[in-house]
Formats: sequence, structure tokens, C-alpha cells
Amino acid sequence: MRTKVAIIGSGPSGLLLGQLLSNAGIDNIIVDRSSREHILARVRAGVLEEGMVSLLDKAGVGERMHREGLPHEGFSLAFDGRDHRIDLFDLTGGKRVMVYGQTEVTLDLIERRERDGGVTVYEASEVTPAGFDGDHPYVTYQKEGVTHRIDCDYIAGCDGFHGASRKAVPADAIKTFEKIYPFGWLGILAEVPPVNHELIYANHPRGFALCSMRSNTRSRYYVQCSLDDKVEMWSDDRFWDELRRRLPTHHAQALVTGPSFEKSIAPLRSFVAEPMRFGRLFLVGDAAHIVPPTGAKGLNLAASDVFYLLSGLLEHYQDKSKAGLDAYSERALRRVWKAVRFSWSMTTLMHRFPDTGDFGQKIQEAELDYLTQSRAASTAMAENYVGLPY
Repeated sequence: MRTKVAIIGSGPSGLLLGQLLSNAGIDNIIVDRSSREHILARVRAGVLEEGMVSLLDKAGVGERMHREGLPHEGFSLAFDGRDHRIDLFDLTGGKRVMVYGQTEVTLDLIERRERDGGVTVYEASEVTPAGFDGDHPYVTYQKEGVTHRIDCDYIAGCDGFHGASRKAVPADAIKTFEKIYPFGWLGILAEVPPVNHELIYANHPRGFALCSMRSNTRSRYYVQCSLDDKVEMWSDDRFWDELRRRLPTHHAQALVTGPSFEKSIAPLRSFVAEPMRFGRLFLVGDAAHIVPPTGAKGLNLAASDVFYLLSGLLEHYQDKSKAGLDAYSERALRRVWKAVRFSWSMTTLMHRFPDTGDFGQKIQEAELDYLTQSRAASTAMAENYVGLPY
């Protein structure tokens, strides 16, 4: 097979890049080791920045998002038994975020690609990018016992943290930065109305909690937990009781509970790989960086990577210039590190760390008080939350 851009990974970043390239008349093939069903069964975040909303509209998949998604103009910080609302719309001059599940984004992109006749190879094993340090890159994979090869101009590695793309890069050509956080998030999904019409980030002596939603009838809740905890240790009743303890009284009393249909524990880490380009191979999204879910930047960072790579590819194929591709890594990493900083800062602000101590705790409390009393500080948080410009 021959194509212009071979895309490894059919998550949101790979699908979005593929659709935007197809809309521009640039041939591409997507290869993924997982099945279509497995990809659509993943439960992920769902707070979209305006930049990502615009990209989905440009890809032609925004109709259902605008019909079923929930635009949010603010969120709440809860601490010391009280609530403080960060008014995103006011503080940023009219910007907002869209609550729309990543699974729904993925479904919209898959269905559009299938309608357009785009080529996606699912359940491909031994996916390997090669030749990207020269002029003739290619991707090989196995399917049903047969080895296949896709020759291409460029390879986009959109295959996540554990994918083959970053692993294919020589160790001496890449530098990684990582911080592992000493706790996890226990999350559940339940068919119950959300406790609040906007997200609540709660700081409590027992630990962090987050109240979010997927729709007006489906809620997503989290509590900070130990890395030693197992899902089996947390019954639904125990989870609801713990969540109530960490919320201000008026939210705890309004909480509607019910059986969960998904429950998992996620560790938290910050991770960045530099650079994000290696010859004709470009790393995109989680293949290059991971952020804690505090602040909802992971999916949105993948979208900004797609924006920068798409710009470079369009410039190459339409204007015969490689300037955009040459600048991809620097442009993407500049925004990545700012988002990593914000996610780290918000995680530090809202969680209880085992080694904080009395002094550190007082500093955290002072920071929260300053943030909620200062319009300048609130504006800085709001600007980062709605997403820095591309």
C-alpha cells in the first residue's frame, strides 16, 4: 500500500488528523492494534476547549456535539466548606468549555471516516514505523498471519503512551521528563443527574474530589485515593459516603446516588518527551506527553498537536514549504509545557500530599484564598482552563 500520511493509532488524535487531512484531499491510512469495539469502549475525559471544538467543526463532525454537549461558562472550587465559582465567561471575555465525552468524539470521527470511505486497519499486530530517518518511511504490521507494508511520505504517531511510535525512536535521540504523583483517582460513572450544573473541584482534609458529568442524566465522579487501593475495596456505598464527606454540605445533601456501571482507579503522572519530531516521524498526543486529569488538558493537548501538524502538512503539500513541519516540535512543545505547568499547579493546589506537612498545608490554604479573592489570579486560572491560543 502507498499513501501520503500513515497514521498509527485510531484514538481521537489519529482520527481527527485523518479526517482533516482527508477533507483537504491528502490521502492517509490509519492503523491500530485495537478493535473498533475496544476503542469505543474506552471511558475518558470530556471537557473540550474552544480550540478543539473548532477543529471538530472544521472536520465536519461537530453537529451532534453542539446538539448534545453541555457548554459550561464556569466551574467551582470547593474548600473550607464553601464554594467559589470561577466565571470563565466573564474572566476570559466570553470563552467557555464544552462538556462532551471523549467516547462520543471518537464515535463521531469513526462514523464520519466510514461514511467518507477512509481506510482504517483495526486489530493490526506488530505495528512498526521504520525508515523515518530517511526519505522513504514506511509502516509494517501483521494481520491474520500476513505481513503488510504501508509506504508513505510521513508517519504520525498517535498511538498513545504505550504505543510503538515513541519506542521506535533511538534512545539517544529523545529525552523524557516525568513526575509520578503519590496518589490516584478512583472514578465511577452512574446514570444519575449531576450534583451541580458545572464541575466542582473540591479540596478537603480527606483528599481531593471532582464532580463532573457526561450529560444531564449521566455523572462522572472521582475521589483521591491511595495507590495501594484496589477497585474491589470500594463498594458503591463506600464511594458515595466518601464523596459526600469531601463536598460542602449543600452539595452533599443534593447528591443523587445510584449503582455505578464503570469504576476504575487511575494513577497520575506528568510526562513529556522531547523533541516531538524525528525525521519523518511526528509524535502526537499521549505518545509525546501525559498530564494529570486535573484541569482536563490531555485530550485538548492532543488536539493542539493535530493543529500544528496539520498546518505543517498543508503547507508542505499545498505550498511546497517544509517550514511548518520543521517548526512542529518547537511550536507544539511550547504549548505542551504550559499545559503541563497548569495541570501540575492545579493538582498541587487541590490534592493532599502525604509529605506536605503543616507549613505546606498552610501555604496551600493561602493560595486557595488568594486565588478566589484576586481577580487577576482567577483570570490566570480561567485563561488556562479554557485553553491557551494555538
